[in-house]
Order: sequence, then structure tokens, then C-alpha cells
Amino acid sequence: MQLSNDEIRRYSRHLILPEVGMAGQKKICSTSVLCIGAGGLGSPIAMYLAAAGIGKLGIVDFDTVDFSNLQRQLLHGTGDVGRSKAESAKDTIQDLNPNVEVVIHNTRLTSENAFEIVGQYDIVVDGTDNFPTRYLTNDACVLLKKPNVYGSIFRFEGQASVFAPHLGGPCYRCLYPEPPPPGMVPSCAEGGVLGVLPGIIGCIQATEILKLALGKGSSLIGRLLLFNALDMKFKELKLRRDPQCPLCGEKPTLTRLIDYEQFCGIPPEPATPDANPDEVSVQDMKKALDDPKLGIRVIDVREADEYQIARIQGVPLFPLSLLPQRFTELDPNQHLYIHCKSGVRSLKALRFLREQGFKYAKSVKGGISAWSDQIDANVAKY
Repeated sequence: MQLSNDEIRRYSRHLILPEVGMAGQKKICSTSVLCIGAGGLGSPIAMYLAAAGIGKLGIVDFDTVDFSNLQRQLLHGTGDVGRSKAESAKDTIQDLNPNVEVVIHNTRLTSENAFEIVGQYDIVVDGTDNFPTRYLTNDACVLLKKPNVYGSIFRFEGQASVFAPHLGGPCYRCLYPEPPPPGMVPSCAEGGVLGVLPGIIGCIQATEILKLALGKGSSLIGRLLLFNALDMKFKELKLRRDPQCPLCGEKPTLTRLIDYEQFCGIPPEPATPDANPDEVSVQDMKKALDDPKLGIRVIDVREADEYQIARIQGVPLFPLSLLPQRFTELDPNQHLYIHCKSGVRSLKALRFLREQGFKYAKSVKGGISAWSDQIDANVAKY
């Protein structure tokens, strides 16, 4: 391929690097990358790859842009709220560099479509935020012999690596053979994340992709890079391939894609909204608050900082982190409704209280977010 005069001007700072030069820039422009996720990590990854001149950039995302995304997901602006993230990402990337071919996959990556989608690209970058997709991405990449440039973030900490058994390194399963129990690791929506953190980790991932495309430098294959933003410190762990790994070990037993929701212990979605007998609606919660004669107590198991952001009048705070010390303040024979932000932590609290003999506890589905949507819009969503 030949670079046009416009491309030579655009990539001139690459071209004068001896490690890149004209030959290296042509390699970059001939490389295709699949970015799984157009959120916090996907934003800096996609934008810097596009600016660098990656030839083909695939974007997998089925979500829509929310106001809460704008604190860190720089692919999207205020005017994009409510739009498809994949469509918004495409517009931003093509405005940044119209020479890049952008292919959007406005769908969830699944065991049924992963081979077809992943197989179209040279390198895959993991910008996901959930364990089923993370394991699915890893397995598809190993089976198709594609480098998997991994990153993850939480609160003030992040990590990055490159998983590529076909290049001599381990895979994600070598590092994490089993997923954590469901709900054990909070999502960014539950635990929060410093807005600049995905920018740092995403830029590291983009750097690794460009090095792979160029065939230059020492990649993170066989290394896990850990970053703590509060301490501004990096640590590095050596990773070794696990000979017992069911996917990339000496005697692999995993030779096809599986049900990753089931593997991660996530139950299937109920057939009807009211299928879970442990949950009540925000309408039920409102009735309980409006009519004390019902004898139902409502508690909030979010953390104190969240309680300062938004609260429902008359609902006391019993943070989940302190519930093991404070549950004795509650009557195990009273009917109890438990709410949190979205209904995840309230189900955890419910399981704990059931173990302590609370027979009449229920979790409020959707939590304070559903309350804001369906009962009182004056209660802030966050």
C-alpha cells in the first residue's frame, strides 16, 4: 500500500521515528483491531488507534449512551445521550480520522457470534466490564489464535496484560481459572471509578496494540501490569502459562465456546418480571412507606456517601458493609423491604439476613434508580 500526501502529513510524527518509519506506518494502516466495548476503556483505545491510523477498527457494543457515562467515556458527548454507543463511537472516530474503516457490531458478543466477529480481525482488545464476556473473549481469541489485549479497572486501580498462548504466553484462564462468585466484585456502577483511570489503562492497551502491529518492543505477554492511581504506582507480576489450563494447557479439554453466563454462576433472566419471589417493586415499597399499618420496614443498604447523593425520606441507612455488625438492630419477625442503588446489593443483604433467620425480608427490584424513574423524579439518579 502507498500513503497519500495527506496521510504522510497526518502521520508525520510517526514517520520520523526510526522504530516506525514508512514501513511501520504501513503495518499500522494494514492492521485490523476489534474493540469489545465502547465505554471507559474502549474510548481511549479507539480514539488513539484511530489517530494512529489503524486500518480497520471494529466496535462491539449494544448499549446506549447514558449521562453517567460522560464522566469517563470520551467517545461520547452530551448530545449523544440515548444514542447507540456503537453509532456514537463511529461518528467520533471518523471525525478524528476518516481514513480508518470503522465497522460497528451493534450487538452483544455471544458464544453464537464470537467466532464470526473475532475471526475478521488481527488483534482483539478487551474493554469489557463483566466476567462472562471477559471469559468469552479470552476463549474465542485462544481458539482462533488472536492476541487478546486485556485491561480492567475498578475505583482507583487498573491492570493490563496481553494474553496470547500462540505467541508463547498464558491466557486469561491461566491467571483466573475460576470467576468470582456472582456479585462478589462490584461493577463500576456499584463501586465507582475515577474518571481518568480508564484513560490511563486504555492508553496502555492501545500502546500494546501498536507494538504488536509494528512487531517492536517488549509486550505485556507474560506480564500483568498493575496501576494504583491514588499512590501513582505501577507494579508488575510475572505470568506463566498453566500446564493444567483447560484451554491452553498441555491437555486442553475446552475446545469450543460454552455458556459463559452459566460458567460465571449468573442465573438466566426470569421469564416474567415478577418471577423472583424474593423481590418486590418500587410501587410495593411506596405502599409500605405510605401506610405504616402494613407493618413493613424499609431499609437502605447503600453506603454513606451514596446516601448523601440521594435518599428517600423515612428510610434509614444500614450499609451493607456494616450489616453483619448492625443486623441485631432489626426485628427478624418483621416484614422488611431492602433497597440499594439498583437491586444488586439488596439481594446480597437479603441472602445474609435470611441466614440470620429473617424470614420476611424482600429486595426492592431496581432500587433507588427505579424509584427515581417510576415514583419520584426529584430523587437524583447517579
